[in-house]
Amino acid sequence: MKIQKIIYWVSTLFVCGVFLFSATMYFTKYNMVEGFFKALNHPTYLIYPLASLKIIGVIVILLRKNNWLIEWAYAGFFFNAILASAAHFNANHDIGLSYFVIPFILVSYFLGKKVRGNVINN
Repeated sequence: MKIQKIIYWVSTLFVCGVFLFSATMYFTKYNMVEGFFKALNHPTYLIYPLASLKIIGVIVILLRKNNWLIEWAYAGFFFNAILASAAHFNANHDIGLSYFVIPFILVSYFLGKKVRGNVINN
């Protein structure tokens, strides 16, 4: 059980770190991120809301106070990573963090249910 906890925390902290890094870039390097969004034909008005939701998702995953919110946070992270990977692939970009974070999201999600158990408040 101890090795599962270590794997869970390493994967969870990696996922949270990637999404916090991404959100920080969205806020601090807006012009650069705006250029990426335009190059991928994504609407630029999504940059700030997406960054805010990434930060909220990290908080929800680390605090684990509500099962419903935890499920939504993991689903949001998973779909964000899948769609970002597909967008970068279609634009012929190099492999980035969006590809590598997907297995970590899955490991964190499934081991989190086992290691930390279910939350009482639904």
